[in-house]
Amino acid sequence: MLRRVLIVGALLVLAGCGSAPPPPPTPSPAPAPVARAAAPAPAPAPVVVLDPGHNGGNADAPGEIAREVPDGRGGTKPCNTTGTATAGGYAEHAFTWDVAARVTRLLEARGVDVRSTRPDDTGVGPCVDRRAAIANDARAALTVSIHADGAARDGRGFHVALSDPPLAASQRASSAALGRALVAGLEAQGFTPSTYRGEDGLDPRPDLAGLSLARVPSALVECANMANPDEARVVAEPAGRQRYAEGIAAGILATLGR
Repeated sequence: MLRRVLIVGALLVLAGCGSAPPPPPTPSPAPAPVARAAAPAPAPAPVVVLDPGHNGGNADAPGEIAREVPDGRGGTKPCNTTGTATAGGYAEHAFTWDVAARVTRLLEARGVDVRSTRPDDTGVGPCVDRRAAIANDARAALTVSIHADGAARDGRGFHVALSDPPLAASQRASSAALGRALVAGLEAQGFTPSTYRGEDGLDPRPDLAGLSLARVPSALVECANMANPDEARVVAEPAGRQRYAEGIAAGILATLGR
């Protein structure tokens, strides 16, 4: 009888004890973050150096602008000149400064880093060798010097001067391409190539120190003949200067591939 009681008691004890609860699930490890490639750094803006010819203070500093500087071909030439003017008194230095400012705005709107060889239109110089050095030191993509001519009254049209014979690799194919692009840009604005200098708008020259000393692609634009009455009226009008700026900017942008 005692044995039966013990067995029944043991069964009751076992019946009252449930099985142990299952262990909680092991959490899955968090997924490793997906590595993302870094975005490429934006390409630096191309540097263009504009060289507005002459300066407003040159006429008051004859000794300084007459100082001889290297011409890039083993000789020397005067530091700078006063430039020319229309019969009505509109000075070349004022024209080049205004056109350069307009070109600057057009280029900067397209992401170009534009620098100038002079900060204003009231100073003296800089000398032609220094103007070339500014572009060289900046490692510019290209440099364009902006001028207007003073030739015989019946001459008309623009021309683009290039260093010839070339003295550096940059004065060869790349400068020639820049020159052709400037011609195309000015023609697109309705301007015609010179009737008195060069051929098809291009004028190879050995006597321009800024071009001879350049070690980046370079060209010099003689936008018009300020002695010609018809062209004098165009250069003196803001709308005319804007057209010159549009043509020069188009040539520069085409050369940069922008």
